[in-house]
Amino acid sequence: MSYELAGKLVAKYDTVQRTESFKTREFVVEKTDDINGRTIVNFVKFQCVQDKTAIVDRVNTGDDVKVYFNIKGSKWEKEGKTNYITNLDAWRIEQLLKSGSSAGVDNEYLEPLDTFSSNTSDAVDDLPF
Repeated sequence: MSYELAGKLVAKYDTVQRTESFKTREFVVEKTDDINGRTIVNFVKFQCVQDKTAIVDRVNTGDDVKVYFNIKGSKWEKEGKTNYITNLDAWRIEQLLKSGSSAGVDNEYLEPLDTFSSNTSDAVDDLPF
């Protein structure tokens, strides 16, 4: 299931090579809501993995953005203790226009991480033509 969140990009970090074949990159979006006349500010940290680490290059800190992401959770057990980890895995980011702006929006479509296998022979051809 996919989710989306709009807000202001307030931080983006360098790509980190976790293992020889796995890399991640994190960024933070400030989400402001007005709830019953009270302004609530949240800072939401996302991660990108593998080939999606470059999607953050297309936007600048301070830009209004919309982030499309999946929620991933895992269970981790060590020394008899159980811990649960939740990640917000971003797979697409768009720059949002401010009112009165005439600049174009970057609508390049980026496939979700789980759409294609690294082995193209495993891909399913579900097109009707």
